[in-house]
Amino acid sequence: MQPGLSVIVHGPDRQGHLGELLDSLTAQPFTGAEVIVAAVGDWARQQAEQRAADDPRMVVLPLPDGTSDGAARAAGADRATGRWLHFVHAKDGLPAGALRAIADRTAELADSADVLVVNHVHSTWQSAGRPGEDGRFLARAGRRAAPLADFPQLLWLTPVLGNRIIRADFWRSRAVRDDLADAGFGDDETYAALAVLLHAEEIAALDEVAYEIRQLREQSLPPVTTAQRYQALERYERLHRLLAARGTSEGPRAVLYDLMVRDLLRVFSRSAMPEPEAREFFGRASQAAVRWRPEHHRRPAGFEGVRHAFLEENAYTRYRLFQTANHKRRQVRSAVASGKRQVGAKLRDHRYRRALSEPVDPHLAVFSAYWDRGVACNPAAIAATLAELAPHIHPVWVVSRHNAALLPPGTDHIVPGTRRYWDVMARAKYLVNNVNFPNAVVKRPDAIHVQTHHGTPLKRMGLDQVDFPAASKGLDFDALLARIDKWDYSVSANSHSTRMWERAYPSRYTSLDYGYPRNDVFYSATAEDVRAIRDRLGIAPGRRAILYAPTHRDYEAGWTPRLDLASLADRLGKDTVLLVRGHYFYGGAASPLAGLRRSGRVIDVSSYDPVEELSLAADALVTDYSSIMFDYANLNRPIVIYADDWETYAKTRGVYFDLMAEAPGQVARTQEELAAVFETDAWRDEAARKALTAFRRRFCEFDDGRAAERVVRRVFLGESEESLPPVVPVDERTPAPAPEEATA
Repeated sequence: MQPGLSVIVHGPDRQGHLGELLDSLTAQPFTGAEVIVAAVGDWARQQAEQRAADDPRMVVLPLPDGTSDGAARAAGADRATGRWLHFVHAKDGLPAGALRAIADRTAELADSADVLVVNHVHSTWQSAGRPGEDGRFLARAGRRAAPLADFPQLLWLTPVLGNRIIRADFWRSRAVRDDLADAGFGDDETYAALAVLLHAEEIAALDEVAYEIRQLREQSLPPVTTAQRYQALERYERLHRLLAARGTSEGPRAVLYDLMVRDLLRVFSRSAMPEPEAREFFGRASQAAVRWRPEHHRRPAGFEGVRHAFLEENAYTRYRLFQTANHKRRQVRSAVASGKRQVGAKLRDHRYRRALSEPVDPHLAVFSAYWDRGVACNPAAIAATLAELAPHIHPVWVVSRHNAALLPPGTDHIVPGTRRYWDVMARAKYLVNNVNFPNAVVKRPDAIHVQTHHGTPLKRMGLDQVDFPAASKGLDFDALLARIDKWDYSVSANSHSTRMWERAYPSRYTSLDYGYPRNDVFYSATAEDVRAIRDRLGIAPGRRAILYAPTHRDYEAGWTPRLDLASLADRLGKDTVLLVRGHYFYGGAASPLAGLRRSGRVIDVSSYDPVEELSLAADALVTDYSSIMFDYANLNRPIVIYADDWETYAKTRGVYFDLMAEAPGQVARTQEELAAVFETDAWRDEAARKALTAFRRRFCEFDDGRAAERVVRRVFLGESEESLPPVVPVDERTPAPAPEEATA
């Protein structure tokens, strides 16, 4: 039976939104539609195939990287069998109930309309579901199908194909097909969205939100070229010729004319064109304005009408003067508002600005970790390898005043706010951090900033915290974006992280899919290393050590262990040691483990660094939602998830995947269940091993023991991607020996 609707999802998976879109489609159990996923690139294909396995409505059409949107739409339409086509870009969304609403409306129309226009909401990286202005035009159109001449204001609808449901026979008609194919205008979505309305004999409206336009944060777009500017001009010339050929009445021509003038003036005003090129573009736009101006056209009122007049009269010089006057007026208002802030900033930044005028030192690198806590995490691993491979580069660590005494002897360091701090920060060629440097740190053009991160994301991060105020707690997202824009490189341990960073931290940086340098030790440590760490911790040979490392909860003010540790230790017996590590956010607070420290039943390792040594010492890991699980999985040792509050955590913090369905081992929801897991062999049985294997393959993808080497060779030594050591497949790696092996 022919489906009534073909939803054609097309494009690459940009910033990780394709999965969300496909999940939302799967959640709409409407059987009268098919979903054609014209997936551009391997990642989009993988996302689509994963969902298609569980949704018989979904057909995956793999397309190579670089396939244009127009070509992907065409390929999807060729494969579709539905009576109506709905083109949905992979970055956009479909609200709940959209399929049913569209299907019901198109069933009413049968073949009485060529196009159904629908309402939409608009989302950005900062806001979600903001209604646009299209509703007022749709409401006026009512429910009947009619020619464009009856409702020419429909040309003002946001020009995307997603808010136009198109009858398949009409889309495949020779007039539409030839028009979009000619001169490559099929890739110009604005042209296509307007052209289908101009070609249509009758258009129907649905004043219901059935599409979500998602505006991604793009920082890597190349500047607009001369050819692209003139393509905007040719777009409207071509559309006007189409109207003239069809003998369309003056109403649509007048609206299209106003659209043309508005858009051409925007292109002109927002493009930094050299003077001769600007004059030529303005002159050609003026010719188009005169050529296509309807006989009885009336200019808009106010500033917009003045702009129209200048363009139609080809008054380039007067238009520039008009622009300058408006710009100066805005500058005056801005200067008054920022005057007081500038006075204070000048006093504070004088020395820093002077240092910024000095040349960058190509042999100076700044490292920081965990908000200037000390030598730790990925930056520490990179610095250690840097000393081996590039000893000519001098490392300096940023460390807070109260942590400076804890540094390894001989560590060159700077304390934030001091004179040397600003001098070094200004001159360093390399700046490496696992969080962000302060807002005041300037990104010099010839400096290189490396963001190493400090975990694989289960919980929502960055811009994805917008909808989770309990997690963001007033985070300044604009300031966050400014910090992200300073990154040159982002280090990733797996494809999941790469996609989530791209989505949560959208900017122009290059992703280094090399693995986490801090995890290299899990492949280089020897049996002797494992024994030595256990000796330092006081773990006797033959005893089972379980590392319990819970994460921070945004909805709790402090840390209270969610387990009765004394009771658990008693139940597991004298041959089991609990290594308990509280989250570093609570490092300054009194430990709730104080009463157990000297009992021998529990060892408080909250202040023990580095945490990687604790992992090497442990026979098994118990955690809730901490990213330590992703690192520990490299050791191929058992992991047990203790998730007594998963639903609350997921709701308040937001998560990227369902840990309960994709856990790295057994899951316990109560202390009784947790104790039972370790009283039997369930913690390391066949089911647990299978779960861990799948988890390792997904999340330990790039961690093979040579991550730091890859980072140093690529970033500090400038070696090519092709010359770096290739990543060893997960199943071919040999992690550090388990304690049982090391102490045998």
